[in-house]
Amino acid sequence: MASFFQSLEKTLAAGVALLIVLIIVVGLATGSFIRVGDVQWWDFFMRWLHVLSGVMWIGLLWYFNFVQTPTMPTIEPVEHRAAVTKFILPNALFWFRYGALATVITGLIVASMEPYGLSALLFTRGAVGIGIGMWLALIMAFNVWFIIWPNQQKVIGLKPASPEEKANAGRMAGMASRINTMLSIPMLFCMVAQENGGF
Repeated sequence: MASFFQSLEKTLAAGVALLIVLIIVVGLATGSFIRVGDVQWWDFFMRWLHVLSGVMWIGLLWYFNFVQTPTMPTIEPVEHRAAVTKFILPNALFWFRYGALATVITGLIVASMEPYGLSALLFTRGAVGIGIGMWLALIMAFNVWFIIWPNQQKVIGLKPASPEEKANAGRMAGMASRINTMLSIPMLFCMVAQENGGF
């Protein structure tokens, strides 16, 4: 059993299998089965994918800001910090970038399926909260792909850079990451508020 959960792929497959079993059991118990051809089901399914992607993205953003960044200076001896930078950070940044991309894509699909559609980006009446949330998320995704990632490539050695350039790149990536952390708070509020009467 322990070896099963040492595999991320098997754990994810088990999560999907458990979800399918739960859907079937609840459907049998309540008599309400998923109707895959139903537009409402697809709206829900895309919203679920949007939430999953967002958890990956914002979870890693908060990991970087609440755990990794404050902990790195305390790691002794200093040489051990290289293990985080060389092995953990590139993988975390991969999932971070593509979590952001998947969140934006699924979010735009969800918005297009709603009555307000993509016009929420223009703050149409009844969609101001979600419009603000969408713009904040787009700004954050821009920061991920065009500020944080290019600078982190210098920090982790994927792009050539002098020690001074690496230090500057680290500061720039760190500032953009902190700005994203700040923006994530109202962004998440706006996303949840739209469907739950917060705005």
